Parts: sequence; C-alpha cells; structure tokens
Amino acid sequence: MKKHATRLRYMTSVISVVAMIASITVIAMNGLNWGLDFTGGVVSEVQIDKNVTPDQMHPVLNKAYHQKVEVISASEPGRWVLRYSDVPANAKDHPDLKQVLTPISKEVDVLNTSIVGPQVGAELANQGGLALLISVLCILGYLSFRFEWRLASGALFALAHDVVFVLAFFAFSQMEFNLTVLAAILAILGYSLNDSIIIADRIRELLVAKPKGNITQLNNDAVGATFSRTMVTSGTTLMTIVALWIMGGDALRGFSIAMFIGVLTGTWSSISVGTSLPEYLGLKPEHYKPKIISDHP
Repeated sequence: MKKHATRLRYMTSVISVVAMIASITVIAMNGLNWGLDFTGGVVSEVQIDKNVTPDQMHPVLNKAYHQKVEVISASEPGRWVLRYSDVPANAKDHPDLKQVLTPISKEVDVLNTSIVGPQVGAELANQGGLALLISVLCILGYLSFRFEWRLASGALFALAHDVVFVLAFFAFSQMEFNLTVLAAILAILGYSLNDSIIIADRIRELLVAKPKGNITQLNNDAVGATFSRTMVTSGTTLMTIVALWIMGGDALRGFSIAMFIGVLTGTWSSISVGTSLPEYLGLKPEHYKPKIISDHP
C-alpha cells in the first residue's frame, strides 16, 4: 500500500510536468482571445420585450455586426447589456442597434451606449498584470519566510502549474479572456496556496517529530493525514462553482470555468508536485532540525 501511494505520487507528478509543457506550448502557439475589457469595444444597454430571449437576439445581432455579440442580463426583466467590438461610424453598413432589434420586438429602447477605447483596455491589462505580479511577489515572500526553500518550491511550482493549466484551456478553446477570468486566476492563486500550505505544514511537523524518518514515507503520511480534508474542501467548493456555472449565465461562465479547472488542478498539484518536488530536491528531516546555540560569544 505504501509503495502504491509513492508510485502514484510520482506518476501524477510526471503527468503534471508533461501536461504543463504541453500547456505552455498551446499558450505560445494560440495566444489568448482577449475580451473587450482589454481590447476596447462598445457596451450598450437596451430595454426590450420581456418575452424575448438571448437565443432570439444572438442570431440577429451576430449577423448585423459580423461578430459574436455578448448578451448579458441586467437588473430587471427585459433589460439587457450588449457587448461587442466597435464598428467604425463611417462604415457603409454601420448598423443601428434599434433597427437591428426591431424585427424581433417592436418594444426596443436603447438606454445608453458607451465606448471602451483601446487605451482604456490597455490600462486595464496593465493594472491586471500588475495585480497578478504583486500577488505572486507577496506569495513568494510568505513562502520564503514560512518554509525551507525546498518545501516552498513545491508550493510555488503548484501555483504556477494551476495558473498555466487555466491559461492553456482558454488559449486552446479561444474563449474570451476578460477581467472576470483574471479575477478567477487571482482567486485560484489563493485557493491553491491554501491547499499547498496545509500539506506543507503537515510535512514540516512530521520532519520535526520524526528526525530519523524516511522523507518519502513522511510525505505519504502527510498526504494521507490531509487527504480527507482536501477532498471535502475541494468537493464543496466545486459544488458551489457548478451552481454558479449553471445559474450565473454568460456573464459568469468564464469565471466559473476558470475556477472549476483551477480547483481541480489545485487539488491535484498540491498532492503530487507539491510533495514530490521537495523530495526530488533533497528535502530531509535535518533541514528542520533545531540548531544548538552556543553559550560562548
């Protein structure tokens, strides 16, 4: 049983490394499909007949604007927010939103329209990247303070593993990458870090309690001691995310999918690479052995 647990950890770690290399390749080849939050575009709010559904609006809007128009439910029935890339005002076939929607409803009122320019989108992208960088630096500082570097490296690699997997999915599927997805990535960092720290803390306790113990067995014991907690936490979180995915509509679909992938990979990575990498780097009980302070100056 013990050999089986060790072999399973090593096998999943190899799978993770191979999948991570493949994910980085996909991101480099496909790139991300940046949303209007980053590229700029038009956001319009309309009031329409309450019986009209997004399925009726999508074909008409997509055909008129020659692109996929995002339809998001607003605060009350019959009110919708439409998001699409800007169409030049001097274009010959520049569509009027009210005229486009008239064939499916006689009750159409365009409440407001705002344009997000490329400069604003670039600023949002810079601020989002800065938020991601600051959070990673804070995590690095915390891990270096709390754990020995070999143990900290496992948690850090698990974080990178989870974020790369989410980015690879969006690069492969070409789903829109917007601010809600970026918010999901920041949430995934926190979730994955918490999961990795729980196991790393247990490993550290065992290293101190059993200074002559075998590191492989200590890692297995740490995973076993935290496994039920990890499964319960991940399971209940996934249930909440699935409910958000089903009930949240188009506006929260990207967020929900990113969180779903992040929680799954976060659970996987904290158990596999989060424990195997420190072992590979030579983590031993001696690294947490209390140092004797001499009484002589």
